Amino acid sequence: MQVKRISVITPSHNYAAVIGAGMLSESGALLRSELQFSTEKLIVVSSENVWKYWGETLTHSLDGARLAWNKLLIADGEAAKKLSTVECAAEQLTDFGADRSSVIVALGGGVIGDLAGFLAAIYMRGIRVVQVPTTLLAQVDASVGGKTGVNLASGKNLIGSFHQPELVLIDSLLTNTLDDRELRAGIFEVIKCGIIADHDLFSLVESGHAAFLSRDQTFIAACIEASVQVKARVVSKDERESGLRRILNYGHTIGHALEADTHYTHFLHGEAVGWGMIAAAHIALQMKVCTEQTARRITQTVLNYGPLPPVHSSPNAIVRLSASDKKTVAGQRHFVLASKIGETIISSDVSPDLVAHATEHIRGLSQNQ
Repeated sequence: MQVKRISVITPSHNYAAVIGAGMLSESGALLRSELQFSTEKLIVVSSENVWKYWGETLTHSLDGARLAWNKLLIADGEAAKKLSTVECAAEQLTDFGADRSSVIVALGGGVIGDLAGFLAAIYMRGIRVVQVPTTLLAQVDASVGGKTGVNLASGKNLIGSFHQPELVLIDSLLTNTLDDRELRAGIFEVIKCGIIADHDLFSLVESGHAAFLSRDQTFIAACIEASVQVKARVVSKDERESGLRRILNYGHTIGHALEADTHYTHFLHGEAVGWGMIAAAHIALQMKVCTEQTARRITQTVLNYGPLPPVHSSPNAIVRLSASDKKTVAGQRHFVLASKIGETIISSDVSPDLVAHATEHIRGLSQNQ
């Protein structure tokens, strides 16, 4: 098995993202060697659906490495990403006898990773967590960087903590069980990484539609590795989003508002970010931050990986919800805008009218996919 190690170096903790096809079957041995386990107990946090596909593989690997572990299955999906789910999971940890030496292993997509990471951050004031992402979106984004949290009705990820993992294990073969829609949701975060920091990655995705549709493992592995490299570089320079890390929110201001307005039931996260990136490109063009060619390349690349769910939200709703986004400071929205492919700026001059206009723009596009 060919393995790629990418270092994530932060003030609070240094760790590696280890990427390889077939990584899950080696996870037990890797956990024992990387974390130097002795008598610690593992708690695997996953969902019924994920466990159906990958539980047997992980079980064989953990048992083969003679690790002590328990299984904790929780509901998946954005609707379950709330404090009550975390509270129930914490009660189960106490039933398992988990203590401060225990380690949570998050096996699942972004929701499981965020929930399990937040649980690890607050249980007994913090225990270790290992991220084992099973969706493309989680592999290229959510599993790296230590952002954890849950949603409120008024907004996404408004309660959370920075809690860096001990290790991230990424098995590109796990994407084989994803349906087409879930796989496409992940590619939008890959597009984002290319837009904000890697022109070569964007070009790869821009011309890689056929390879993606055929689920070419070489293409998918290249997307994962390049995206994790981008995330690791940004997080290593800005762990807690005080500066550079804000660029990772490209497409998320309006994307999060779309999710909140539809109660997290209409869009997958990546799909909402896809529309958010098109909206951000429209705003950048209107503000003369980017050229028509740049806005067109972003828009066309996102739409090439559709179809996306239609946008029905009213401009007023998106203006209101975007004002409560975490990036809003002293009443000013801070938008990440691409000046060209691979470069961004942070603008606090985006008016409510521009947000409304961008919402109308994506509403129109969504009706003509």
